Amino acid sequence: MSSKLARNRRRWSVAFTAIAILGAVVAGPARGDALPGATRVVEQLHAALTDTMVRAEELGYEGRFAALEPVVTAAFDLEFMGQKSVGRNWENFDAEQKDRFRRAFAQYTVANYAGRFVGYSGQSFETRSEDPAPRDTVLVRTALIDPGSETIQLDYRLRAPDGNWKIIDVFMKGTISELALRRSQYTSILRRDGFESLMDSLNGKIRDFEAGDEADQNESSSKSGS
Repeated sequence: MSSKLARNRRRWSVAFTAIAILGAVVAGPARGDALPGATRVVEQLHAALTDTMVRAEELGYEGRFAALEPVVTAAFDLEFMGQKSVGRNWENFDAEQKDRFRRAFAQYTVANYAGRFVGYSGQSFETRSEDPAPRDTVLVRTALIDPGSETIQLDYRLRAPDGNWKIIDVFMKGTISELALRRSQYTSILRRDGFESLMDSLNGKIRDFEAGDEADQNESSSKSGS
C-alpha cells in the first residue's frame, strides 16, 4: 500500500472517530422530493461528499472547501451546534466573541470535511432508516461502506423548529456523539485557558487541514520529478 493511500485510510478512520462529520455513486437511487425531509437532507449531503471525494485531487483543499461550504451550511444547524458545543459559556461571551466563535465554528466544520475527504477508492453511503427521536427530532441511520475497510455506522440527528430539517449531531457506531466530543473539548479549553485559547485551537486546526493538503501535493510533485 502506498504511503499516500495509507494516509488517506488513516484520515478516514480519524474523520469518523472525531466527528463525523458528507452523486451518482451514493448507494440507492436518487428519489428527490419523494424522500422524507430529514432523509433528503442527509442524502444531499452524502451526494456532495461523494462527488467531492471523487474529484478531491482535481479540486485541492480550496476547491473542496468551496464546493462543500454551501452544502454543509445548508445541511447543519451550525448556530445551534455552536452554542451547544460551548454550553453555558455561550451566555458569558460578549457580542464580538459570539460573532468570532460563530464564524470560526462554521469554518472549522467545513474545513473538517474538506481536509478529511481527500480521495476516493469505491466508498459509498447507504441510508437505512429514519426513526423518531426525543424532543421532536429524528434519527436518519446510514452507513459508510468502504470496500477496503469496515462498514461504519453513521446516524444523523435532525430537528426542524422552523419546518426545515437540519442536522444537529452525528453519531459514529450509533453512540459516539460529535456534539458531545466537541463540547467536552471546547469547555475544557475555556475552563483552563479562556476564550482566546479556544479561538487559537479552532484556527490552528483549520490551518492544519490546509497544510495537510499542501504536504500531499508536495509529496506528489517530488515523486513525479524523481
